[in-house]
Amino acid sequence: METYTTQMDAARKGIVTPQMEIVARKERMPVDRLMALVAEGKVAICANKLHTCLDPEGVGSMLRTKINVNLGVSRDCKDYNVEMEKVMSAVKMGAEAIMDLSSHGNTQPFRQKLTRECPAMIGTVPVYDSVIHYQRDLATLTARDFVEVVRLHAQDGVDFVTLHCGITRKTIQQIKTHKRKMNIVSRGGSLVFAWMSMTGEENPFYEYFDEILDICEEYDVTISLGDACRPGCLADGTDVCQIEELVRLGELTKRAWAHNVQVMVEGPGHLPLNQVAANMEVQKSLCMGAPFYVLGPLVTDIAPGYDHITGAIGGAVAAMHGAAFLCYVTPAEHLALPNVEDVKQGIVAAKIAAHAADIAKGIPGAREMDDRMADARRALDWEAQFACAIDPETARKIRDARLPEDDHSDTCSMCGKFCAVRSMNKALAGEYIDIL
Repeated sequence: METYTTQMDAARKGIVTPQMEIVARKERMPVDRLMALVAEGKVAICANKLHTCLDPEGVGSMLRTKINVNLGVSRDCKDYNVEMEKVMSAVKMGAEAIMDLSSHGNTQPFRQKLTRECPAMIGTVPVYDSVIHYQRDLATLTARDFVEVVRLHAQDGVDFVTLHCGITRKTIQQIKTHKRKMNIVSRGGSLVFAWMSMTGEENPFYEYFDEILDICEEYDVTISLGDACRPGCLADGTDVCQIEELVRLGELTKRAWAHNVQVMVEGPGHLPLNQVAANMEVQKSLCMGAPFYVLGPLVTDIAPGYDHITGAIGGAVAAMHGAAFLCYVTPAEHLALPNVEDVKQGIVAAKIAAHAADIAKGIPGAREMDDRMADARRALDWEAQFACAIDPETARKIRDARLPEDDHSDTCSMCGKFCAVRSMNKALAGEYIDIL
């Protein structure tokens, strides 16, 4: 039997992997069609060979829009048990990916626990972990240190890694020249920028990209090309720094595909709503249709506490125009590490955005649940309505807390017997319509 190294390598050799079969079934797509998209790089199936409990998913603009949930401890919030509670809640609510962004303590046991127990795709940002892993200040780390942390994460079973490969020494001068309002807001990007500034050396993730590709090919780790220069405010949207980095990410995408390494490309960030669709088109052109993974986009800068809504607005428009993967945004964005309730709110908002976009794109089966909901509402069947809801628990809780005084078996407290659905049902059945 012919062997393969990665999902992309298998696809190019005409080998249908077990992961492809599962994804094709989920997406209601012929497996040969899916295989062709994986071979082209337009779909990524992020599936580290060592993540044996993975329930595979495909990421691509022609598939269902997937969502990612960022988690992880920090110096101020260091309880891994709470993080695991968030993980389980996220998986239960349908998140397809978990990114462990831990930046404190012994990170490896939690990361390994995720790849042993969590069926969702697991992603990390190795540059975050470098200072923690070596317990040394940033400036004392070497390029070799960074590369070895990528290897460590691959060996731990991580399915995709965000690497800020597109920021180079040229970017340092660009940031100084173009006078952005928010400079660099990417945490990983700022760390790479700081390391280059302090050491005078080139970005190790760019300089040693070919060696990193060898690691990723060995374990079948997908590279998520991080957008270090994503705009952090509306004023910086679609500026020179962002687009120049995107051009370089397109070049790196080609190099990764030549190694049979799967790629996702990360994108903005904060963008005015009228720029979102154009950004998706530019990415598709510069990166040859590689899956686009966006944070938000956040379409206004003034909604702290409500940025899950801000991100859902931008996310729906982005996914409708080609984004494949939405990173959720929680109400705590810009304010604090999200708690369990923040995580839930962020997931629900992102799922609404993804689902709305899938309907707009005509993804097979996307509207089925909406049509079932319409049938349930016409029949005033509350249990069926809850079964169709993205968040049945919240829907049930709201209704049960505010039942109407009379005839609460079929109406709600908004209209009572003035209910239009009830009146129409009775009128069409030739029944007397009692109101008072």
